[in-house]
Amino acid sequence: MPQTNQALFERAQRVIPGGVNSPVRAFRAVGGTPRFITRAQGPFIHDAEGRRYVDYIGSWGPMILGHGHPAVLEAVQKAAADGFSFGAPTEREIELAEAIIAHLGPDSGVEQVRLVSSGTEAGMSALRLARGATGRNLIVKFEGCYHGHADALLVKAGSGLATFGFPTSAGVPDDVVKHTLVLEYNNLEQLDAAFARRGDDIACVMLEAIAGNMNFVRASVPFMTRLRELCTKHGAMLVFDEVMTGFRVGARGAWGVYAQLMPGFRPDLFVFGKVIGGGMPLAAFGGSRAVMGRLAPLGPVYQAGTLSGNPVATACGLATLREIGRPGFFEALGDSTRALVNGLKAAADAAGVPFVVDSEGGMFGFFFTDTLPQHYGTVMATDKERFNRFFHAMLDRGVYLAPALYEAGFVSAAHTPAEIEATLAAAREAFATL
Repeated sequence: MPQTNQALFERAQRVIPGGVNSPVRAFRAVGGTPRFITRAQGPFIHDAEGRRYVDYIGSWGPMILGHGHPAVLEAVQKAAADGFSFGAPTEREIELAEAIIAHLGPDSGVEQVRLVSSGTEAGMSALRLARGATGRNLIVKFEGCYHGHADALLVKAGSGLATFGFPTSAGVPDDVVKHTLVLEYNNLEQLDAAFARRGDDIACVMLEAIAGNMNFVRASVPFMTRLRELCTKHGAMLVFDEVMTGFRVGARGAWGVYAQLMPGFRPDLFVFGKVIGGGMPLAAFGGSRAVMGRLAPLGPVYQAGTLSGNPVATACGLATLREIGRPGFFEALGDSTRALVNGLKAAADAAGVPFVVDSEGGMFGFFFTDTLPQHYGTVMATDKERFNRFFHAMLDRGVYLAPALYEAGFVSAAHTPAEIEATLAAAREAFATL
């Protein structure tokens, strides 16, 4: 007897908390029953009931080539045949590290990277390294930016924002987050005030330069410029979280986007994930040789992982990076993404629905409002109920968008004009129902 999504969800809830292994998958934000996916190919995913969807989640970013790309599949199969895991070094780890550094280019300042298994692990390790390198405890993050579920980063803004935050999860001690200062994204006044008060205590500032966890929100150039100035002046490290944006919004990630606008600009540390693993559990953090040399076994900052540099995951990531390095790849991907968001905007305008869009490379976002949000507070003020209705209207028409207002979307190289037009046709019908 064929399975249904509902039956699978009920079964899952008996043995998995909430029925899912990552909270957003539960559809709590939008309501309804999550789709249980059975297979994927190209730009499509298929659920347990046999329905096919145009996929704009792409495993939350890594499937930049689409699902089941032949070159990636071949690399993974060959690597798996040679062994799943060794707990010892392999040449492919070197090749992947070399590829990441080469994609960024020498002006990024990244000379070495350490491979890990998840974005959370990479972000947590980068913070520890920044603290070890500076001898300071205080870190700064911005409300609406998500850097994984490490204790020090699960922090909500305190009163007035430019204050110490408080835990957003049970099980996170107040003593941990007392070293985390939470500011409003794109707020120059708060940034200046924080550094004026505590600048010499700050180990690092971590941010998503193009945030993907309050949908899609860019840091302004003046904000980024001032942030770099203040970190340099006070000896704090600037950490770019490029788990989502790395090799997704452009050939050199979000840093490459800002380096074009701000010649000579670069962070002190980078955090990568998603695309560099091609869909396998793999992430990395990197920086200069001097800073990375503080990691064990060379230095006093400890970090380790049994599955770090896993041979199958590195094969997947390396094959993905080779494909996206082909000439014209990001130009074509950006064209597809702009065709999608511009078409969505036109459909919304025709229906008289307040709607704004933005995109970079293969990443995009949209909001039901009149003006692009600049920080988390303005994202929260957008029309959530209208988003939820639109999400289900699109899902009913075979288009799988992120099941939450606060998540960015992703286009792959496998999305052809036919899939984009099918999406826009569904959107025109969906907007008409709003």
